[in-house]
Amino acid sequence: MGSAATLAANGDIALSQERHSSAALPADAEAIAHAFVQARQAGQSLPDFPGTIPPDLVSAYQVQDLAIAQWPDTVVGWKVGYIAAERRDASGDERLLGPIYARQLWNATGAIVEFPVFDGGFAAVEAEYVLRLEQDAPADQLHYTPEQAVAIASTLLLGVEIASSPLATINQLGPRVVVSDFGNNNGLILGPQVPDWQALDEDGLRAETFIEGTRVGTGGARLLPGGLRAAFAFALGRSAQRGRPLKQGDLIATGNATGIHDIRIGQQALVRFEGYFDIPCRAIAA
Repeated sequence: MGSAATLAANGDIALSQERHSSAALPADAEAIAHAFVQARQAGQSLPDFPGTIPPDLVSAYQVQDLAIAQWPDTVVGWKVGYIAAERRDASGDERLLGPIYARQLWNATGAIVEFPVFDGGFAAVEAEYVLRLEQDAPADQLHYTPEQAVAIASTLLLGVEIASSPLATINQLGPRVVVSDFGNNNGLILGPQVPDWQALDEDGLRAETFIEGTRVGTGGARLLPGGLRAAFAFALGRSAQRGRPLKQGDLIATGNATGIHDIRIGQQALVRFEGYFDIPCRAIAA
């Protein structure tokens, strides 16, 4: 028999999952998930949100779970996106999650990496600091402080998120729509490791992004509200609450470090991580 603390924690998990499964789910949730999956597989755009927008983030994650179940690939990580204060719901979440898939993960070598975006949909690139878990997170812990998060062994890598959706208005329609469509993610370009990241001053992690040679954004880890640790803590907690506790090897793209930069098919981007590495990449049609 487990300890009282363990039993209580397990009870918290069961209660959390019960609340998650009993949230109001749109009657057309399965159809919404199928429409996004079908459009993504066909490389096609969608003129409008394909159904009733979920009433809250919990319901939106249920739509996302249905879509994940339909998608023929393995989830290898999660992107974290920040939610502006005026767009948050009763959950109080300051961030959101979207899956990253094995076949949409590319390694940066210094050569130009081609990445797919949806013609007629939304397409952008985002400089990212990416954490890779080096151990399983405890399945019975549902909430994390930033200090608790960094107790989970992790490696910091550089990266570029491909933010793309068949729905051009996805960001305008808000977080519940973003969550419903895989968090507006369509891949991750993964660069080299940043050694000893926990000992670094995050203000020293600087980046800038160029589109077609024009600088479109500057910043770095300091642009992430609460920094890397806060994003990591959210990903750990929300994943556990969804019944998907993070595992060794999972990747967490912590959020856009220079902004969200629109890109068109055929255009080339360059993300420069000051003092570390450059990642050149080019948008192609999905």
